[in-house]
Amino acid sequence: MNRLNIFLLMIVMGCALSVVNATNQQRQIFIQLQRAQSQERQLQQDYSQLQYQQSALSKTSRIEQIATASLKMQSVTTGRTQYLTLGPGAVKAEDAPIPTSGPAQASAPAATRRGGVR
Repeated sequence: MNRLNIFLLMIVMGCALSVVNATNQQRQIFIQLQRAQSQERQLQQDYSQLQYQQSALSKTSRIEQIATASLKMQSVTTGRTQYLTLGPGAVKAEDAPIPTSGPAQASAPAATRRGGVR
């Protein structure tokens, strides 16, 4: 009977240690879960703020203001527009005629890339 009691005591001690170990693991996992949820909330806030900043930075009025102030760009008028037509054999951009004067030089490659009349 003595051996049976010792054997049962060892089984009870093993079960108790297993319960303590499982409880400790559960606490550690719960702490990790709390940290992950906190990080998720922070990332959601950062994402919302970035979306707000993107919408503010991409407003048309702001882009126009930067284009005119920093880049010295001007609005397009009909007087400064130059239309290019491609000859029947000119199918590539390098075959298109290049304008020699005026502010339409910057728009010439864009017109020829489209391959049509601008």
